[in-house]
Amino acid sequence: MHMNPPKLSMFQVLACGAAIVTLSMGIRHGFGLWLLPITQEMGWTRQSFALAIAIQNLSWGVIGIFAGMVADRFGAFRVLIGGAALYGLGLAGMALSPTPTLFALTAGVLIGAAQAGTTYAVIYGVLGRQIAPEKRSWAMGVAAAAGSFGQFLMVPVEGWLIAGLGWQQALLVLSMAVLLIVPLAFGLREPGFKGTAPAKREQTIQQALGEAFRYPSFNLLMAGYFVCGFQVVFIGVHMPSYLKDHGLSPQVASYALALIGLFNVFGTYIAGTLGQRMPKRHILAFIYFARAVAISIFLLVPLSPLSVYVFSAVMGTLWLSTIPPTNATIAQIFGVQHLSMLGGFVFFSHQIGSFLGVWLGGYLYDATGSYDIVWYIAIGLGVFAALVNLPVKESPITRNTPQPA
Repeated sequence: MHMNPPKLSMFQVLACGAAIVTLSMGIRHGFGLWLLPITQEMGWTRQSFALAIAIQNLSWGVIGIFAGMVADRFGAFRVLIGGAALYGLGLAGMALSPTPTLFALTAGVLIGAAQAGTTYAVIYGVLGRQIAPEKRSWAMGVAAAAGSFGQFLMVPVEGWLIAGLGWQQALLVLSMAVLLIVPLAFGLREPGFKGTAPAKREQTIQQALGEAFRYPSFNLLMAGYFVCGFQVVFIGVHMPSYLKDHGLSPQVASYALALIGLFNVFGTYIAGTLGQRMPKRHILAFIYFARAVAISIFLLVPLSPLSVYVFSAVMGTLWLSTIPPTNATIAQIFGVQHLSMLGGFVFFSHQIGSFLGVWLGGYLYDATGSYDIVWYIAIGLGVFAALVNLPVKESPITRNTPQPA
C-alpha cells in the first residue's frame, strides 16, 4: 500500500459493504427457523442442530482471524469472493446432508468459514482504511444497521420460502442468492492492493498481536464481546422453539426475529452515531446492562404475542449495537493497519460465547426440558459485561514509532 493511496468514494464503500452484510447476515439470522423442520423430518435431536450452529459460530470465529489477516495484507476483495463461494456450497450442503455429522460439516464448518469472509471484520477493515476517523464510528454504525436490515428483510423471506418450497428447496434457493456477493465485492477493490503485493505496514502481525494482548482494554473488550455472542445467538436460534413450546405460532417467531432486525437498524445506527460524541465504553456498558434488564422482564411477565413483540423491539435496539462502538474503539486505540485481524480476534471471543450459548441451549433443553437455566445465565452475563466495559481506555496507544490512525 502506498503511503497515501487514493480512496474509494464513501458512498461506494458504504453501499457495497452494507449490501454484502445485509445478504450475509440476513441469511444467517434466519437459521433458527430451520431447527424444527429439519429435526422433525430427519429425526434428529435439537442438540444435533444446535451443535452444528455452535460449530458454525466457532468456525466463523477461528477462520475470521485468518480472513482478517489476509484482508489486511492483500485487500478484502479476494476474501469476499472466497467467502461467497463457500457460503453457496455450505447452504447447498446443509440442504442435502443425510447425517448430523455431514450437517455439522456443512452448516457448521463451511458456512462458518463463509461468514468469516463476508461479514463485519472484513467489511470494517475496508471502512477503517477508506473512511476518515471523524466519520468512522458512524460508518460502522451504517454497516451494522445494514446487517440488521438484512435480518428484517431476509427472515420473513426465509420463513416464506420454507412454507412455500419446503426447507430443502429453500436452502438451495438461498445458496444461489448468496452468490450476489461476488459482483458486490468488485465495489470494494481498494487502491493500494494491486496484484499480489502486500500492503506496507510499520508493525508486523506478531508485534500488533503482542501489543494488543498486553493492553488490558483489549482483553476487556474481548470479555464483553463473549457475552454479546452468548446472548444473541442463544436467543436468535432457540427463541422460535421456545415460543412454540409455550403454544405460540411459528408466525410469532418469524415476526419476532424480523422485529429484532428492524429495531436493530435504529439501534446500531444510533450506537455508531453516539460513538462519535460520547465515550464508547459507556455505550457498551449501557447496552449490556439493558439486555439483562430486558431478559429479566421478559421472563417475569406472562408470555403472549404482545410481550414477545415488545421484547423483540427492545432487544432489537440492543442486538448488534455493540458492534460499532467495539470496532471503533479498537481502531481508535490501535489504528487501522491490522484492524480486520484485531477485530477478528475480538470476534473470536464473541463466537466462543455464541458456541456456548447455542450449544448450551440445546444441551440443557434436552437434559431438563426447559430453556430456563440458559436465560438466567444470559442475565448474569449481561451484568458482568456491563461492568467489564466501564474501565476500557479509548485513547490511542502510545508507541515509539507513530502509526497511522
